[in-house]
Amino acid sequence: MTLYYSLVFLLLVFEMAVFLALIIPLPFTIKRKLFAFISESPIIAKLQYGLKITFIFILILFLDSVNRVYRVQQELATFTKDGATVGAAHLGTDRMEVQARKFYSQRNMYLCGFTLFLSLILNRTYTMILEVLRLEDRVKFLDGDKKAGGKDSARLAEAGSVGEIGALKKELEAKDRDIETLKKQCEGLTAEYHKLGDQVSSSKGDKNEKKSL
Repeated sequence: MTLYYSLVFLLLVFEMAVFLALIIPLPFTIKRKLFAFISESPIIAKLQYGLKITFIFILILFLDSVNRVYRVQQELATFTKDGATVGAAHLGTDRMEVQARKFYSQRNMYLCGFTLFLSLILNRTYTMILEVLRLEDRVKFLDGDKKAGGKDSARLAEAGSVGEIGALKKELEAKDRDIETLKKQCEGLTAEYHKLGDQVSSSKGDKNEKKSL
């Protein structure tokens, strides 16, 4: 197995581990805090962005493996026709080589396909669990549970996808930095304005002194 297909396999194992972690039964309070943390974590936001790019490359590998399977299938059909006329013993080695290539191509196709399919399942599962947590929290709040409807619930209500709040926090930090830069520029312009004002007033004072003399 080549390096990139080995990485795809590791990603598939990682997705299976994440899926098992999502479906593990946990107390409602712990699960609510956990998903609230995931929703606002900037690290999860960066990981999500990196995985999106990775899945694009996996999709390309999947399409390439499908093409290879089709081409190998065509070669096998050609060998079958030639074997009927030339003889199976003459083409046995070549046929085994083509069958081995077919096996590896099919393996790579299934590996990439299952990885992409499991990514869709993970996304849907996470969204459904978020929705269930919101509804459970809403029911508890309507039943008079004072612990329901707190900060974690508000965070879950605002979390549309993994790392959405973290991404918004990064945008807010960038805007804060821009505001600080503008403040510094404004302070510099104000200092220059006062400096020019002092120079103008001093020059006027010198002119008045000369006139009085």
